[in-house]
Amino acid sequence: MLGLNKKDTGLFLFVLALIVFAPFILNPFPESSDLARFNAGYPDLMQRFVIFGIFAIGFNILFGLTGYLSFGHAAFLGVGSYAGVWMMKLLTVNIVPALIAAIVVAGIFSLVIGYICLRRSGIYFSILTLAFAQMSFALAYSVLTPITAGETGLQLSLADPRILEAANASGTIPAANFFGLEMRSGFDWAVGDWVFTFNFGYYLCAVFMLIAFYISIRIFRSPFGMMLRAVKSNQQRMGYTGLNSKPYMLAAFVISGMYAGLAGGLMVAVDPLAGADRMFWTASGEVVLMTILGGVGTLLGPVLGAGMIKYFENIFSRLNESDLNALFGFLPDFIQAPLVTVAQMFVGDGWLMTLGLMFMLIVIFLPGGLLEGVQRLGALVSRKKKTNEPSQPAAAPAE
Repeated sequence: MLGLNKKDTGLFLFVLALIVFAPFILNPFPESSDLARFNAGYPDLMQRFVIFGIFAIGFNILFGLTGYLSFGHAAFLGVGSYAGVWMMKLLTVNIVPALIAAIVVAGIFSLVIGYICLRRSGIYFSILTLAFAQMSFALAYSVLTPITAGETGLQLSLADPRILEAANASGTIPAANFFGLEMRSGFDWAVGDWVFTFNFGYYLCAVFMLIAFYISIRIFRSPFGMMLRAVKSNQQRMGYTGLNSKPYMLAAFVISGMYAGLAGGLMVAVDPLAGADRMFWTASGEVVLMTILGGVGTLLGPVLGAGMIKYFENIFSRLNESDLNALFGFLPDFIQAPLVTVAQMFVGDGWLMTLGLMFMLIVIFLPGGLLEGVQRLGALVSRKKKTNEPSQPAAAPAE
């Protein structure tokens, strides 16, 4: 199927199923339940799942295949966002020109940055990428304010020319759309106590993630991917064979940057606002955590890592004392009170404690990330199944 082997086809279909049925999977609890606060099936969060999934998939092409750790990939995310908003201001709120500009501008920017940074390797490469990202943040935040709008962020306004659109007589800023279909359009489907939301913007972003995931599979299985693995394995020995690894490294860096640009373009497609905070070093660190948590060098790992971090960031960070009291209300008071006190340290503003603890446990016990945990669990289940199967009687010897 689509040039993929049986295993990769199964993986692709699994991701497709997750995307299609996400509104159901992410809303396991009825609206009337106290556990409904843990539902994640609303459009904004689902869009973030797939957008940051694209970001992490692209980062994994560089880090997972070559071992080169970039601490500056948020710069390409931010550049893609700014390019996308400018296309929506100058041309049209149809997101197609915005996405094209985001990918192209991020690709050019990553080509320049990669050409400089790849002159060094190891920690020196990482520090160089971090330095360029911080310089980009500083330029966007204070120096290039006529282009980036500084700390307020670049956004659409009624005065924008939008030369490819007819004059707007309504007096309102038009909504971002895909050939007339608004990104925020959708509908709710009530089934008993459950409410499932289907949003066009989410499914369009999901299509791009599927395309990005498919391309990453082809890269991983291609001769180009094998060359990148050779760089990670032993770059010096590769040089002894007469192969120049620099073009391969630069190509991987640019491809990874274009993935980040696409993610930035999709971010402004669903919410037309670009700010300098997207280029800050913490945003670059976030995609590193996503990839490591999910599983470096695996195909599905970065998607799982992105989903987990965004879930904790958006669900656990909004829990408060009243939510915890409602959650543990079935317990006796002498147990509920201390439990709520302890749990408060890991939710709300302290959700990063939860993330840090989870990251520490995974690095110690599952160095291959969440995907390694899934594989271990699958192996354990299959081993138990084999153990429980009745042994076949030995065949009678032939006379």
